[in-house]
Amino acid sequence: MYQLDHPWLLLVLPAPLLVWWLFPAHRRTSASVRLPFFGQVAEAAGIRPTEGSVIARCTWPQLIFETLAWCLLVLALARPQFVEPPLEKVEPQRDLMLALDLSQSMDTKDFRAPDGKTGARVDAVRKVVADFVTKRPGDRIGLIAFGDAPYPLVPFTMDHQTVQAVIAETLPGIAGPRTSLGDAIGLAIKMFENTTVPEKVLIVLTDGNDTASKMPPAKAADIAKRKGIIIHTVGIGDPAATGEDKLDTETLQKIAANTGGQYFFGGDQTQLAAIYDTLDRITPEDQKNLSWRPRIELFHWPLGAAIGLLAIYYIPRGLAGLWRRRAVA
Repeated sequence: MYQLDHPWLLLVLPAPLLVWWLFPAHRRTSASVRLPFFGQVAEAAGIRPTEGSVIARCTWPQLIFETLAWCLLVLALARPQFVEPPLEKVEPQRDLMLALDLSQSMDTKDFRAPDGKTGARVDAVRKVVADFVTKRPGDRIGLIAFGDAPYPLVPFTMDHQTVQAVIAETLPGIAGPRTSLGDAIGLAIKMFENTTVPEKVLIVLTDGNDTASKMPPAKAADIAKRKGIIIHTVGIGDPAATGEDKLDTETLQKIAANTGGQYFFGGDQTQLAAIYDTLDRITPEDQKNLSWRPRIELFHWPLGAAIGLLAIYYIPRGLAGLWRRRAVA
């Protein structure tokens, strides 16, 4: 549709009439040629001398052209626009970071699938996490892998196909044999620093004890809490194991509780899938719908028409006056 961005400027239209009414033509006397016999000439002509003045009056064509040009100029100042149909954009309000433990212990074949078969932990994690990503079309998702050290695999993105492709190619041991849970949380905090969304959620999955971090997990969790990051922790593996393979459930529980998240334990693939279903419910999609209507400026059309009208009227008159002066000369 068409609209005026400044319709109140149309109130300026009667301004020339107000100027003409409030400021009438100035009158003044001027010297003239005196004739000693002017009285006899006037009497012979039957004219009674009076005071007078010469006032230049507009012709009807001039009045019409200038009035139209003025109206078009005011219309151009009011900024006519063509408003196109609204466009809508969905903007994510949450950034979701997935931190996956890819230490060598993830290759342990003790994870039971729904069909009863036993497979490697990493295979179950790939499938469940990929399904979780599919259910989150409205969130920006990032991916971290950690072992001896944390590594950013995918920055925050809406390209979930890329995230799933990277998850499918993850291999146990690519990040080293040990576990650096605290450093992984620290890397996630650093990646969250460049985001401006109101909600920041980190989901950490690990199957072992932290033995490689430079930053203790508890301290990293304190920093995450100050930054407004919620951490959900997911533990898999054997809590009764010893050494590197022991699952430190106490630390994972403290991390989640300190940041407002929850701790989950997955003993098999079915439990792990149920955990991510729960995470999907407690972190519902949070999106902001942005709508705007593109506008095309049209002020140049009435402005050009006003200039054209004045040119049509005044250019021929100016040329005619120039030719007359040349002819007299």
